[in-house]
Amino acid sequence: MQAERTLCGALASLRFAPPVATVYNPLEYAWASHEDYVRKYAGSGGQVLLLGMNPGPWGMAQTGVPFGEVGLVRDWLGIRGEIGQPDTPHPKRPIEGWDCARSEVSGARLWGWARERYGKPEAFFQRFYVHNYCPLCFMETSGRNLTPDKLPAAEREPLEAHCDAALRALVKALKPGALVGVGGFAEERLRKACPDYSGTVGRILHPSPASPAANRGWAEQAERQLRALGVVL
Repeated sequence: MQAERTLCGALASLRFAPPVATVYNPLEYAWASHEDYVRKYAGSGGQVLLLGMNPGPWGMAQTGVPFGEVGLVRDWLGIRGEIGQPDTPHPKRPIEGWDCARSEVSGARLWGWARERYGKPEAFFQRFYVHNYCPLCFMETSGRNLTPDKLPAAEREPLEAHCDAALRALVKALKPGALVGVGGFAEERLRKACPDYSGTVGRILHPSPASPAANRGWAEQAERQLRALGVVL
């Protein structure tokens, strides 16, 4: 949590030009629920770090939890905490927190798989810990989501420098036996941020509905990839 607070302070000084119109940082306005997630599960002994990219507008942006589909975060993970408002809310992307009725597909797939596979959150977190590389959610004027890899180099590189440092601090604290990117971008950042890491590094398919492959049985494909990496039986 200290590393994340340091990261938030560093990111607050960054500025982003159009097409970025609005930036949300749920580690600021949803810190209470994020802290509940970290305190509940970061110390559960997870041997595999599953790293996502950044918040989605209907997931972590609403709940403060990575891949934070509201229903599963509230009812399965049991996360609680007050959720406030960003400084400049986007009119097309309101923060409704626990009252948000819209489901985030990526989060529903990832946490839905975890629930189906492990039953109880405690059993899942004995094996895994889920984290997002970057806590910022970028939106265009239209409300369209903009991922960090689409930022110009002059904006992306300082962002990555701060996020890489926070990622190294997380790996040092958790000492996971494997680092697994959820998607290619996350795997790339794991390799670049932690070049001296001696354990397994790999990736699984991102569960985004924007991926045609993910729409053809994401859970089954992710399970096969995790088996191939040797991180599940």
